Amino acid sequence: MKVLASTGREDVAMVYVIDMGDNRLIECVESVQPPIPREEKWVLLVSTMFGCPIGCSMCDAGGHYQGKPSKAQILDQIDFLVRKRYPDGIIPAKQFKIQFARMGEPSLNPNVLDVLDELPGLYTAPGLMPSLSTVAPKGSQEFMDRLMQIKYKNYSGGHFQFQFSIHTTDESLRDQLIPIKKWSFAEMGRYGERYYAPGDRKITLNFALAKDMPVDASLLLRYFDPEKFLIKITPLNPTYRALENNLSSYIDPQMDSNGYEIVQPLQEAGYQVIVSIGEVEENLIGSNCGQYIKKHLSATQPILDGYTYTIEDYLD
Repeated sequence: MKVLASTGREDVAMVYVIDMGDNRLIECVESVQPPIPREEKWVLLVSTMFGCPIGCSMCDAGGHYQGKPSKAQILDQIDFLVRKRYPDGIIPAKQFKIQFARMGEPSLNPNVLDVLDELPGLYTAPGLMPSLSTVAPKGSQEFMDRLMQIKYKNYSGGHFQFQFSIHTTDESLRDQLIPIKKWSFAEMGRYGERYYAPGDRKITLNFALAKDMPVDASLLLRYFDPEKFLIKITPLNPTYRALENNLSSYIDPQMDSNGYEIVQPLQEAGYQVIVSIGEVEENLIGSNCGQYIKKHLSATQPILDGYTYTIEDYLD
């Protein structure tokens, strides 16, 4: 692998553009969440595909699909980020989160499972907590079943974070946002019932929420037990794809997380609800979910509230 470029701030987030050979480019990210120090929480985001075949309406990483990184190529991203900070492989962070979420749908690459199986033996990292988010494509059952086995074996007791990315409870609008064949809510709910075990983190139902996208608590209750599922609502990050598709965020990233009308009905239904806004500076860096530096480099009209940092040739 060859690191071609980087952008960001060391005290917030750094994005790296990597050539894995044959001009197949991927990106990986390391970040912290000020004022939380790196020793408390350190987050890595790695790519699981070269491009992405799904093409979600808000995600800049879709398109230009060139295949699946091998186990070694995924581990190379992690090891590059780890060794920059901790050359001895001893990672002191109380929460060391690795998100398989920079670019690509992880459930379409079985090499992700091999990485998850091997990870606990690679570093001295008592805070290790992988995080996998999926739109649950049709045909991913075999991946999901093995993921469950690996979670039970390696990450019991709350050391794994699993998330379904849903974005709205309106099925037709969900199809517009995520334009592939995918699991129904009933299929997701049944999987969650098998996946969840006492001591696990609750399964996250994630809504990167655009304006006019319904979130119906009564519908969610038909399929998702509040004892096993929680709701996370995040801003729709500034991306070229969102702009092209006239999508704007329901959550204002400049405001605090209180006062959103959508939250109360979900709480009254019994759900734990997290309104997760994060560090606004990451939008400007281009390190947040759905953002993709390579898309920015090819754009002709810049986004005012995202991707404002200079892209540097990587010299380290």
